[in-house]
Amino acid sequence: MAVNVMIVDDAVFMRTVLKKMLTEEGYEVIAEASNGKEAIAKAKEFKPDIITLDITMPEMDGVTAIPGIVESSPDSKIIMCSAMGQQPMVVDAIKKGAKDFIVKPFQKARVLQAIENVLDK
Repeated sequence: MAVNVMIVDDAVFMRTVLKKMLTEEGYEVIAEASNGKEAIAKAKEFKPDIITLDITMPEMDGVTAIPGIVESSPDSKIIMCSAMGQQPMVVDAIKKGAKDFIVKPFQKARVLQAIENVLDK
């Protein structure tokens, strides 16, 4: 069974990098969003298995979007993407329902490990 992924990041470059990493490993990227509001709407529409969610975005940040995503797609596993120094926000995100986090710049091995971790949970 293919694992469906939605990538949420305001930077097109970051979405592209992540998408390439994931599709090379056989994951299917079924949706992309550039802010938290879009993420909630697309989570509801696509019900992805995995959502990679950037913390810092315009309109609505990733941490703020988590409750809405959990409500609209309760089976989706959320992996936060953070830059260095955002640890307090990551802790908050995990309290709200995120399952793991990866740090930018992305290390492919760590990204894949995070996905395996959340799929096993």
